[in-house]
Amino acid sequence: MSANGANSLRATLALADGTIFVGEAFGAEGKVAGEVVFNTSMSGYQEILTDPSYEGQLVTMTYPEIGNVGVNAEDVESFKPYVQGFIVKEYWDSPSNWRSQMSLGAYMREHGLVGIQGIDTRALVRRIRDNGAQQAVLATGDVDTDALVAEAAARPSLEGGDLASVVTTQESYRWSSGLWRLGEGFATPTTDGPLVVAFDFGIKLNILRNLADMGCRVVVAPSGTSAADVRTLAPDGLFLSNGPGDPDAVEGAIPVVAELAKEFPTFGICLGHQILALALGAKTYKMKFGHHGANQPVIDVDTGVVEITSQNHGFAVDAETLPEKVRVTRLNLNDQTVEGLEHTEAPVFSVQYHPEASPGPHDANPLFKKFFNLMKTRATGGGENAVAQRSVSGFRAEQG
Repeated sequence: MSANGANSLRATLALADGTIFVGEAFGAEGKVAGEVVFNTSMSGYQEILTDPSYEGQLVTMTYPEIGNVGVNAEDVESFKPYVQGFIVKEYWDSPSNWRSQMSLGAYMREHGLVGIQGIDTRALVRRIRDNGAQQAVLATGDVDTDALVAEAAARPSLEGGDLASVVTTQESYRWSSGLWRLGEGFATPTTDGPLVVAFDFGIKLNILRNLADMGCRVVVAPSGTSAADVRTLAPDGLFLSNGPGDPDAVEGAIPVVAELAKEFPTFGICLGHQILALALGAKTYKMKFGHHGANQPVIDVDTGVVEITSQNHGFAVDAETLPEKVRVTRLNLNDQTVEGLEHTEAPVFSVQYHPEASPGPHDANPLFKKFFNLMKTRATGGGENAVAQRSVSGFRAEQG
């Protein structure tokens, strides 16, 4: 072990373009591969590791020292890590935080997650910014670097990959746990409000907690759920979640969303935003290196208000392909990419960023309330007691 607790075992990161970084291993030993990206968040590495949107990717943290606050059982966004490998400038094995339950390295070993520390992450980030996200291989121990580069170069791009089907739940379930609060833990709110069917393309737990905290009854459904199965629940609204990979490859969900968005208030974020855009007739494209971090500035084109947002995506909606009745509501101030959409004649809207944050600012959290109000209006129109009388029986108990 080195002084900061990292393993003295050699670790090598090989990029498809032939670039090699050599450092020290931490976490588990082995060999992993994926698209290498960078995240600009200063904190929240545990939430990043457990975000299903990172399936198929190696994540580089731009903040130099990682591990200081350790890991706990509460700050997770799913029930296991999805990051393929973790890349940091300096790993610290002795956490100093009253909520810490184990070190980051121990957590990574427990889950078989390979990490590398002690490399020039600024140089790596610059290469990604200049040349775009690319495939890479991360391996511990003595390795043949030429073989690693060849392996990375032979890996397919994330384009065309339906990764949502890899991370989605295998069966529907109910969710009722609310948000975590200091001194109280996770809330147990009264969930007798609008019924939300949340399509799980890689959903983060804090999304579900936000919906439940407002009183929504939530049923989480697999990404391949049919329109007929959704209708049997008589929901008041549809939520389209975040997730990994190419939205155009989630073929089964696009026609289902196109059909159901005509009938129910619909709110999509991240991958859900992209799938909604495809369902409405637009197109998406692969970005050069994507947006990954908790400091992306987004402007509301109607009000001029700027929000600082948390984002994690490598694809975007092509504004030039939007149909006549769909308009852009928000733009990214860094590169002018589409950050929000809404239908001009239906209660259907979406954003590219994460209003639940985790990690990140909560500037956009009121979007959940907007969705709630759309559902409440619809439910009231159908009778005051219509929402409370609907049943979601037949689903297994809440996960967690």
